[in-house]
Amino acid sequence: MKSASSKYLKSKQFRLFWYSIFSLLAFVVPGCISTPDTSSNLEYIDPYIGGVGHLLQPTRPTVQIPNQMIRMHPKRADFLDDQISFFPLTMISHRQGELFGVMPYACSVDDKTWKKRQMYDHDLETVRPWYFSSFFVESDIRTEFIPGKKIGFFRFTFPEDSKKLIKLQINQEGEWKVIFNSQADDSKQGIPETDQLIKGGTLPGNAVQGTEIFYGMKAYVYGEFNRTGRAVLNEQIRVNKRRNTSHKEPVVLFEFPENNGAIDFKYTISFISPEQAKINLQNELPDWNFENLKEKGEKTWQEKVDQIQVKGGTEAQRRTFFTSLYRTYERMVDITEDGKYYSAYDHKVHQTGRDFYVDDWVWDTYLAQHPLRMILNPEQEADMLQSYVNMYKQSGWMPQFPLLYIDNPAMHGFHSTIVFLDAYRKGIRNFDVEKAYEGMRKNATDATMLPWRNGPRTVLDIFYRENGFFPALDPGEKETVKQVHSFEKRQSVAITIAHSYDDWALAEMAKELGKTEDFNYFIEQSKNYRNLYQPGNKLFMPKNRKGEFIDIDPKFDGGPGGRDYYDENNGYTYAWQGQHDIQGLIKLKGGPQEFTKELDQLFREGLGRTKYQYWAKFPDATGMVGQFSMGNEPSFHIPYLYNYAGEPWKTQKRIRFLLDVWFQDNIFGIPGDEDGGGMSAFVVFSSMGFYPVTPGLPVYNIGSPVFKEVKIKLDNGKTFTIIAHKCSKVNKYIQSARLNGEALNHPWFTHEELLKGSTIELEMGPYPNKKWGSSPDSAPPSSVDINE
Repeated sequence: MKSASSKYLKSKQFRLFWYSIFSLLAFVVPGCISTPDTSSNLEYIDPYIGGVGHLLQPTRPTVQIPNQMIRMHPKRADFLDDQISFFPLTMISHRQGELFGVMPYACSVDDKTWKKRQMYDHDLETVRPWYFSSFFVESDIRTEFIPGKKIGFFRFTFPEDSKKLIKLQINQEGEWKVIFNSQADDSKQGIPETDQLIKGGTLPGNAVQGTEIFYGMKAYVYGEFNRTGRAVLNEQIRVNKRRNTSHKEPVVLFEFPENNGAIDFKYTISFISPEQAKINLQNELPDWNFENLKEKGEKTWQEKVDQIQVKGGTEAQRRTFFTSLYRTYERMVDITEDGKYYSAYDHKVHQTGRDFYVDDWVWDTYLAQHPLRMILNPEQEADMLQSYVNMYKQSGWMPQFPLLYIDNPAMHGFHSTIVFLDAYRKGIRNFDVEKAYEGMRKNATDATMLPWRNGPRTVLDIFYRENGFFPALDPGEKETVKQVHSFEKRQSVAITIAHSYDDWALAEMAKELGKTEDFNYFIEQSKNYRNLYQPGNKLFMPKNRKGEFIDIDPKFDGGPGGRDYYDENNGYTYAWQGQHDIQGLIKLKGGPQEFTKELDQLFREGLGRTKYQYWAKFPDATGMVGQFSMGNEPSFHIPYLYNYAGEPWKTQKRIRFLLDVWFQDNIFGIPGDEDGGGMSAFVVFSSMGFYPVTPGLPVYNIGSPVFKEVKIKLDNGKTFTIIAHKCSKVNKYIQSARLNGEALNHPWFTHEELLKGSTIELEMGPYPNKKWGSSPDSAPPSSVDINE
């Protein structure tokens, strides 16, 4: 028997005591204890950053292999929630719900504890991109999880001699089958290989097969336990308080003997068939080596995040940066299984020689997430674009929000057109270009532009092509077009500007492919945004069907989210859209001086009402600085617009301020909906010191890097480098620049220069050099008039 003192010396309390002492010494005697060097950038990833949403969605501590379909995070409201409902076996799509679920309990089947949520302790939870561990403080159960590509591995460690119950659940419709695998346990010969439980019945088993039906398709799970238990079929009631609905969920409860040792559960999911699920598990995890799978996942992540190396910056900035980089790998996800995949776009199984990807919200991701992948993994980006083409072939429409189960009719615009052009001009052409163009063009000519609607064009789309703007309703006028979404409305200004950009991208792609007639038509269409510019207030304002401007308060009118005219943001955000024609926008606003004057005012303009009143109507417009909203995608490019008007030093000032204020390394560190990598990609680019303001033009704007050195390993074997001499929190302003040793006098560089492995050197200082990059010839290219 061990003595009490021996137990104490090995206890957590003893370790925490000395940890506190050393931490205090490090604070009192700076420099006497240094932070050890890390061998990998993985050390800086903190999945809890942003875990509490400012108003809307928090980030989730997602555990997965990069861009693979098994994604797990505990089912709970957010970081503040101290209870877990269950552990999903995977996610349907980003923020679209869960498939299956598992939960351990220290109880029997008769004890209804298995219907309850369980309390965990934040400080006893570990989340790494490849590994999860949490501890239930009331039942003393530890849950660990490791993902693979198509498989997952849970380990449940119970207290000694406790009851052991594992609940497996289906979240929609479906069924469970309990299986006894005789190869795993020779003592149970004669038990049927497979049987379907009826409610209340019991069967011995060490494996399970389940089917979940969701949104018109099926998911199949096959899982095995490392020991045999008794299985009981039951059900639980799921209540949706928001919708005031409830439904029954089938669950299967496995009771295991009260002996010591962890219970392991490995599983795989297939969208093809139950048989394919078994094959997936055998292919990827034929053994029970938990640590080997964990090590493999860590190495995969290390390869990804170590592709970018940085020097300098604070530890907080490195944590924010590498956590942001980790989040950009959440999606799209590869659903290819053993050389084939199931597509919900024609409900068929397809043979394939390359990976097939789903789960993208292109309205959110075309701005920075796709452009970042074009740098880091162009081959994977090509596979994703071919996946888009395949979905077009299968469904008849080029998708915009291609989820696992549907092209979700969300937001507005045909921005996949911009992604195709951007990739093509950056040398990524390993996809069916002609078929892609066919789909892009069909969207522009035949599909409706209405927000949150898919399908053929309407009378409003015909009006747009004939008159050059999307018509708004006059105040009090009733909607007569039945296809208009009852909540999302017409978004007339947002639609006009977005499709002007889309048409520019289509025109430019037509030019690349020698389709002159299409180019001439769509390049003119790309100027339609100018038809809504009202010189009096220097904003884009709605027009009715008669072509008359509608007198509104551009800060606040338009209903929830301004959706009668704009989308999630007000007229002050949409005053700076149309990044395909920034020089045209500067001309509209009266030239560079007036342009920057108005841009300055954007960051100073008051809300005109209380924050409560404003956010009750515009909850998506968060991270406010004046009327600038850092928390929503349409604002990402706005701080870089000074580069186009002769004042790049203001871009440097704004970018540093926004990164410092809104992207800190804590649970409040994301100012709006992160959107599965969409917002994080902005942070990655801006922290490195450059940003793709106009996807479709292979050009990057220079901002102000937070690191002294950034190195990006390219897939062609070369390394792109940015060196910011004397860079610090105060030294944010560029004094001079060199590209490969030669003077660089403009605040931009090309994708071609990046691919050559160029080195950009920036001399940084505490005060702005207002001359650097200020001449009109220094402005980055962006004007539809260049093509005339």
